Amino acid sequence: MSVMIVTGGGRGIGAAIATLAGARGYKVAVIYRANRARADEVVEAIRAKGGTAIAIEADVAKESELLAMFQRVDREFGPVTALVNNAGMDIERHLAELRLADVEAIFRTNVFGLMVAAREAIARMSTKTGGKGGVIVNIGSVAGRTGGMPRDGVYAASKGAVDTFTRALALEVAGAGIRAVCVRPGLTDTEIFGGPEDRKMAAEIAKTGVPMGRIGQVEEVANLVLWLCSDEASYVTGFSYDVSGGR
Repeated sequence: MSVMIVTGGGRGIGAAIATLAGARGYKVAVIYRANRARADEVVEAIRAKGGTAIAIEADVAKESELLAMFQRVDREFGPVTALVNNAGMDIERHLAELRLADVEAIFRTNVFGLMVAAREAIARMSTKTGGKGGVIVNIGSVAGRTGGMPRDGVYAASKGAVDTFTRALALEVAGAGIRAVCVRPGLTDTEIFGGPEDRKMAAEIAKTGVPMGRIGQVEEVANLVLWLCSDEASYVTGFSYDVSGGR
C-alpha cells in the first residue's frame, strides 16, 4: 500500500488532501504542529471510511522533529511514497515594517522545512539507493507569481522560492524514480478567513479579481494533488500548477 505524508494535514487544504488520499487507499500520516484535536478528526474521518491513518506532531521548522516524524512513519507504515509539503505560515506586515525575525520564521516553515522534508523523502524513495520511487508535491501559492496581497510580501517571496526549488528538485531526482511538482492555490475557502467579514471581503475580491468569479474549495486543490500523485501523471514533473480560477 502506498504511504503519503501530509504536513499541515490537520486543517484546510492539508486536511482535504489527507482525507482524499485515505479514500484512495493511501496509508496517511497527518502531520500537525499544535492542534492535536483537529488532526485526530481527520484521522478518524479516514478510518471511518475504512482507511488507514495516524496523526503525528511535528514542527516542520525544526529538523529534529522532522527526522523523528519520518522515522515513526517508517516504523508504522513503511517508506513514504508520496510527500505533500503543505505546512505553511504567514505573518502579515508591510515591508516598511519588516522584522528579520518574521522573515526567518516564515522561511523556516515555508522553505527550509520543506527542503529538509524533501531530503528525507529522497533518501527513502530514490531507486538509486534501493527505493521504489515516489512523488513530492510542494504546495505553493499564486502569491509566488503575483507578489501576493498587501502585507504578504515575505510570504509571497517564500512561495516564489518553493516554485524555484521544485524545479531544481525535479531536475535532480528525475533519474532516481522521483517526480516533483508544485501546486499553487489561489483564493481558497480555508480558515484563513477568520469570520463573516473576512469571507465577505474575499467574495468581493473573487468577483473582480478571479476570472471564474468565485473562491476555490479545498477539495478542488486536493483533487489536483491526488492526480499528480497517481500513475495517470507518470510523465509529469518539474512544473507548477495553478488552482486559481484563472487568476
